[in-house]
Amino acid sequence: MGIKSCRILGIDPGLQNTGWGVIDCSGASFSFVAAGIIHSSTEKQLSERLAELYEGVSAVVAEFNPSEAAIEETFVNKNPNSTLKLGQARGAVILVPALQKIPVFEYAPNQIKKMVVGSGHAEKRQVDMMVHTMLKGVQSYKIGPDAADALAIAMCHGYMRSSVIRNLS
Repeated sequence: MGIKSCRILGIDPGLQNTGWGVIDCSGASFSFVAAGIIHSSTEKQLSERLAELYEGVSAVVAEFNPSEAAIEETFVNKNPNSTLKLGQARGAVILVPALQKIPVFEYAPNQIKKMVVGSGHAEKRQVDMMVHTMLKGVQSYKIGPDAADALAIAMCHGYMRSSVIRNLS
């Protein structure tokens, strides 16, 4: 069984800023395609903000046509209201690939950091540095921390899928 290449969409959900990153993956080799941040307006009602996130991820999926998607699992904040809003944002963005029949994989934040940085308790700046170091083609782009996190999520999934495929061979 050979290693099939694929295009992976990584999503770092957030109500105000949802990071997204697209990579091409062939085995454990990754190349940068695109990344960005979808913003929702703080002046709007929650339902309108969720719609902005949904529409933003829909546009990314339509433009880049990923074959798989990966998203960060929700972590529990000290503030239950913030956790609930994050969960709603996550639901809005995970729905996009699900409705397009794109398989969605979920990873815990510490699993993503461990796969990309080597430490499950790495800081955002360490994740950003490793993404810029390891991902071919991203070095010449200015991407924010939310987009770097989304690329790390996509890379984590790429590592996981290549490991599974290798074990099946």
